[in-house]
Formats: sequence, structure tokens, C-alpha cells
Amino acid sequence: QVQLVESGGGLVQAGVPLRLSCAASGRTFSSYAMGWFRQAPGKEREFVATISRSGGITYYADSVKGRFTISRDNAKNMVYLQMNSLKPEDTAVYICAASSRHRMSDYPTRGAYDYWGQGTQVTVSS
Repeated sequence: QVQLVESGGGLVQAGVPLRLSCAASGRTFSSYAMGWFRQAPGKEREFVATISRSGGITYYADSVKGRFTISRDNAKNMVYLQMNSLKPEDTAVYICAASSRHRMSDYPTRGAYDYWGQGTQVTVSS
């Protein structure tokens, strides 16, 4: 069982950076690939970024590539999402998730994740 708690969201102006954090419980954090998803009002939950167990492999949605960076600290059971060059269309609830699967090609899909946090709201004003 893994519990995930996100933090760091807020209201920012376009272009201002923001870093989200996700704290994971349990001693087996390093055995999970981690991902960030987001969900805007009236829209489907969409993939944002994923990181492998060691942190050596990352993958991003095209919409955030070059602006967002996912990272993890296995010693602290933490995963982060650094968001730069934010745009109003990035406004959403950002949700952290953990996957026990081993195939990177699975990670952009919601069904690959076993555990989900409650999310943190990010609002970007123009």
C-alpha cells in the first residue's frame, strides 16, 4: 500500500515557475515508477510526466515537454514536478500516481497506475 500526498499548488501568473511535490508513504517507494497527471474542469485526466524507479528515465507529454521537469528522491520518498513557463492552459488539478508496472510504454496510460493522490490545484492567470 502506498499513500501519496501532493503539495505546492497555487495561483500564479503566466510565466512564473512552480514546483509541485508528492510525498509517498511506505518503505517500497523505489519499487514504483511515478507519474504526474492533471485534470481540468470538464476534461479527462491526462498524462503529464513519468519517471522510472531509479530516476534515470523520464517521459513527458508533448504539451509540457521542455517546460516541465519530473524528478524523484528515493531517500526521501519524494517526487517533484518543476513547472516553468506556465500558461493558463496548464490550469488543472495535478495528481501524483505510482505504478508497479515495468514497461515504460505503459506509463502514459492511467490504467498503469496502482495508487493515486488527491491532487493539488494549479491555477495560472494570464
